Amino acid sequence: MSSNLTDVVDGIVYEPTQTEGPGLDLTLADVSEVTAPGRVDFGGGELEAPDLRAVQTTRRHSDDDYEWYHLDSGQYLLAFNESLTTTDQSYWLQTRDAVRTAGAFHPSLRVTDLDPVPFSVGGEGIRLKENARISTLLAL
Repeated sequence: MSSNLTDVVDGIVYEPTQTEGPGLDLTLADVSEVTAPGRVDFGGGELEAPDLRAVQTTRRHSDDDYEWYHLDSGQYLLAFNESLTTTDQSYWLQTRDAVRTAGAFHPSLRVTDLDPVPFSVGGEGIRLKENARISTLLAL
C-alpha cells in the first residue's frame, strides 16, 4: 500500500522509515498557535482566517542537529513536510500511535490535501522533534 502512496506524495523526508508500517507516516514541518480567533458565518461573506504565531523550537543539547517543539497543554495547528500531488482521490489521515499514547492527537480526517490540522495536547504537554513522524496517511 505504501508504495502507491509514495507515488502521490511529495516532500518525503526519509522513505524507508516513513513506509515501515501500513500507510505512509507524515512528518512535522512546523507548529502554530492561534493568537486571534477566526470567523465562520453562514454565507461565507464574513469568513476570516485566524491570526497564527509560529511556535519556536529549542535545542536539547548545543550540538543537536534538530530542535524540539515544547508544547504545553492546549490547541495548536500542525503543518506537514509532505504534500499530495493529486486531489483526484481521498485519503485517510490519522494520528500516529506514538503521538496518541504520549497524550496528544489530531482528528482523523478524510483528505484530498495535506493542509495544517488542529492538534490537541493534554496533561503535561508533549515534546516534538523537528521532522517527527506525527501522522499516518492511508489509501481508502
